[in-house]
Amino acid sequence: MPSYGKVTRELLDELRGIVGDEHIITEGPSMKDYSHDEMAEDIAITYMPDVVVKPGSVEEVSRILKLANAHLIPVTPRGAGTGLSGGAVPVYGGIVLCLERMNTVLEVDEDNLMMTVEAGAPLMSIYKALEGTGLFFPPHPGDESAQIGASVATNAGGARTVKYGVMRDYVKGAEIVLPTGEILNLGGKLMKNNTGYSLLHLLIGSEGTLAVFTKVILRLLPKPKESMILIMPFNEVGDAISAVPDILKSGEIPLGLEYLERECITPTEKLTGETWPAKGEAFLMVVVVGKSEDELYSICQEIAKIGEERGASDILLADKRRDQDVIMNIRSNIYEGLKPETLEILDIGVPPSKIAEFVRTVKKISSEENASLPVYGHAADGNVHVHVMRTGLGENWKDTYLRVKKRLFEAGKALGGVITAEHGVGAQKIPDLHYTLTQKEIELMKAIKGIFDPNNILNPGKVLPPNR
Repeated sequence: MPSYGKVTRELLDELRGIVGDEHIITEGPSMKDYSHDEMAEDIAITYMPDVVVKPGSVEEVSRILKLANAHLIPVTPRGAGTGLSGGAVPVYGGIVLCLERMNTVLEVDEDNLMMTVEAGAPLMSIYKALEGTGLFFPPHPGDESAQIGASVATNAGGARTVKYGVMRDYVKGAEIVLPTGEILNLGGKLMKNNTGYSLLHLLIGSEGTLAVFTKVILRLLPKPKESMILIMPFNEVGDAISAVPDILKSGEIPLGLEYLERECITPTEKLTGETWPAKGEAFLMVVVVGKSEDELYSICQEIAKIGEERGASDILLADKRRDQDVIMNIRSNIYEGLKPETLEILDIGVPPSKIAEFVRTVKKISSEENASLPVYGHAADGNVHVHVMRTGLGENWKDTYLRVKKRLFEAGKALGGVITAEHGVGAQKIPDLHYTLTQKEIELMKAIKGIFDPNNILNPGKVLPPNR
């Protein structure tokens, strides 16, 4: 374990002097909220912080980090705590740096198709700020309470990735604070910038281990005028997932192309009180957007034809907003519907052309291990979510859980995949890095970490294995 300093009474007084006594938490029930993220209780990574500090400006963040660096106090940046890999858990105690006060949408620049927001702004406030502008921010990772700074730090993806890409594609500039307290402004309202190494892109996806985001400049796009959803039911899981590459090769790139199983939908119907509008064992949910209804009808007709050739029947077209809202509400709540019995949600990513083979392997493992492994998610970008369920695993559930997880990672690796495509490494997946990264890659990452954070105070115990 690294040797860190202690949060003393004197240091607490200095922190109070920076942010004010009302923005410091050192005791009480709310402290527990900062000791974990959304990982399931059975496997959760849980550590209590010594203090939670809520800065209100970049200058306060800078002073906190300078103080922590001088006293060798670990600092864990934290957004809304919606992560699933222990990335915002203070594994060495110390300071939790909570950015919830820095939550302002500072500017919507319609001429440059950009907006500037503080890092603690939740996604829902970003979407709301764009209402009525004719512009939209394409990334939609899922939980709209997630904060933009944390979403950038984890390079969040979501259901719109197949058409629009991930968070990295929409961050054009950022104000950041280094672990040593220096404030830097990277990038800006620029579409092109080839000036030296891209430190901005290095920090995106670094999971708060290299710097703290305090402000970001986001690229916007014109809002599509029309949308439709196709639900294509299949009686066989293999037929549904095998249709995905054919749809992608058609040239019609949907906004979202989601694979869903009846096993995922049933508990979500009970949760929401709404009914999925199609029968079948597996489904492709295809969301298309465009300028006119005629354009979308033509696209849907082409995609439906591909589905029928692969065995889809009774294809449903939702062209009314009310019907689309029901479908999207059920899809958005699948995680919540499965959550009570979930041990872990894996986010293995494989090449899109291999997604059918991966899902078939999941089903094989499920049968051989007698384990419930419902699958759903972003089939078109090769990233479906496999829920490892507690249901039916019995008294020795830990052994089965670890064996299933190992087999799934090995299956992803064999197909040219990675262990995490959305949720990040955090603290949870450090022991599994060898499935994806070589020792040389890990050494280079450690060297970069050492340059940015020579005292290893910023989010230690995340992303990289400890030095031996």
